[in-house]
Amino acid sequence: MAPWPELRGSCMGLDELRETALRLNALYGQLERKRWGREWTTQELALGFMGDVGDLAKLVQAHAGVRDIDDVQARLGHELSDCLWSILVLADKCGVDLEAEFRRNTAGLIQYVSAELEQ
Repeated sequence: MAPWPELRGSCMGLDELRETALRLNALYGQLERKRWGREWTTQELALGFMGDVGDLAKLVQAHAGVRDIDDVQARLGHELSDCLWSILVLADKCGVDLEAEFRRNTAGLIQYVSAELEQ
């Protein structure tokens, strides 16, 4: 199967990342129905994300030199990508506008940290 055209480019914006993640999730849904007769629930996706976060934590330790894992840089990039995919899909399934929430949250944090620094 040829890669999706948008995956050949050098830079994807958040909308393109989200669209690609949701297209992949739809493919996984088809595979899950074929294998198990149903798609994963949002809760099951969240549990899968928790497993990815655990794997990511171990890779960050290896990157810092406190755990031995072969090919850590490539595996770290892969796991970060898996986590991003999960976040994009979970946000969609839970009806969260991730871009708006990120902007709102970071603006509040910038304001808070800036105020703390001024004290």
